[in-house]
Amino acid sequence: MRKTMPIALAVAALAGVVSAAPASAGPLRWGACPGGGQLPGLQCSTVAVPLDYRHPDGRKIDLAVSRLSAAKPEKRRGVLLVNPGGPGLAGLRVPAVQPFPQAVRDSYDIVGFDPRGIGSSAGLTCGLNDADKAVAANPPYPHNPAEVAKSAELAKRIAKQCTSSETADLLPFITTANTARDMDRIREALGEAKVSYYGESYGTYLGAVYTTLFPERTDRVVLDSSLPPEGYDVAALRAQGMGFQLRFPDFAKYAAKHDQDYRLGTTPAAVTAKYYELADRLDKKPESGFDGTAFRGFTSGDLRNDGSFKELATYWHLLDTHQPLPGDSAAKADDRGSFPVGYLGVICGDSQWPTSVRTYQRNVEIDRVRYPMYGAYTANIRACAYWPAPVEQKVRITGDGPANVLMVQNLRDPATPLPGALRTRWAFGDRARMVTADQGGHVAYGAGANKCLNDTATAYLVDGNFPSRDRFCPAERS
Repeated sequence: MRKTMPIALAVAALAGVVSAAPASAGPLRWGACPGGGQLPGLQCSTVAVPLDYRHPDGRKIDLAVSRLSAAKPEKRRGVLLVNPGGPGLAGLRVPAVQPFPQAVRDSYDIVGFDPRGIGSSAGLTCGLNDADKAVAANPPYPHNPAEVAKSAELAKRIAKQCTSSETADLLPFITTANTARDMDRIREALGEAKVSYYGESYGTYLGAVYTTLFPERTDRVVLDSSLPPEGYDVAALRAQGMGFQLRFPDFAKYAAKHDQDYRLGTTPAAVTAKYYELADRLDKKPESGFDGTAFRGFTSGDLRNDGSFKELATYWHLLDTHQPLPGDSAAKADDRGSFPVGYLGVICGDSQWPTSVRTYQRNVEIDRVRYPMYGAYTANIRACAYWPAPVEQKVRITGDGPANVLMVQNLRDPATPLPGALRTRWAFGDRARMVTADQGGHVAYGAGANKCLNDTATAYLVDGNFPSRDRFCPAERS
């Protein structure tokens, strides 16, 4: 997903090629994590897994795995496996950078991994050049049916490139179900009868699939900012148009309150009008590396966290007054293309997307009316329309298994909106409890300001205090 959640931001800041230690038969051999900078306490290894679980004795691939041991071994409960979402995000460094409370770090060995097809775990390449990477997952904002048709030609070319590249043989097996099976191989390699799990955004779907496939092998599961039970398909992508529309008023109130600093409007309505004004102007004449697509995408990304409102308002002010932008503006404008290959590998491999260009043209026109701020963008065609059909059916999320799934969710989440999360809650039935906070933003636990939600999640992970019923946490301010 665009402008990823706090784990992703931290991982990106510490980016570097990480190669794990050689795989070993039997117990894992832990060693240093080579690459761009060492993180204190983090150790790495690899786990060999089948490329195709239908043929478990066939070709193997190595998964890069990391571990940060429990800070207080005498309090160690077990392993907490973590995933930063995306899809397409590397997870090897996550244990060292995820802002868990100290009580969680005291209680668990925190284990991360690069999912198959990502980073150091048989990473996909597709052989895309920089220009294609910038638009592979996120094509230009469409203003009319002709531009959707133009995006379709781009999507077809991207798909052809990926399905004929040197890593094309991996594509059928880069799925959420296979990554969940990999997680169970990691559990086995760690010598654990059960593992706990924390996942954000797309990581919630991965966790839901894992605990559905292996319900008795999960201990305490926390799913933060959940996708619908079908995962990241065409409907989930389109839902981000609704999420943007529901979240934007929070920023509009902030900008209006600070009009003396940013001059974007003295009322939320005026700030909203400024959004349309800037988007239209940049559609016609890009400035400082921002065209209308990049402007909308950058805005969408900074809506994911209240802490980004100041940056967002500053950029808007500079664009509005035709002033030079900071030196990182080009990178921010291209943020939409930061992980397209692994992202496409998973979302296209998991789901059958519509193949008719006319379907996307119709969806764009519908969502332009329903969600005029962002809907046309999220309804546009992607390379998944031309991807090979999935090799297996999706895992159906059910309520079969122990009651051990805690879902945490912000009321106004722009990336994984509440309606989809509620459907996942319903699919889990009595297995799950859901804590919803009257907050905005994507990723609720730790990153958000709501103490009620944060304390509930920590109490579950550390002490096993599983709520007796779903809970609503009123708004709080940091």
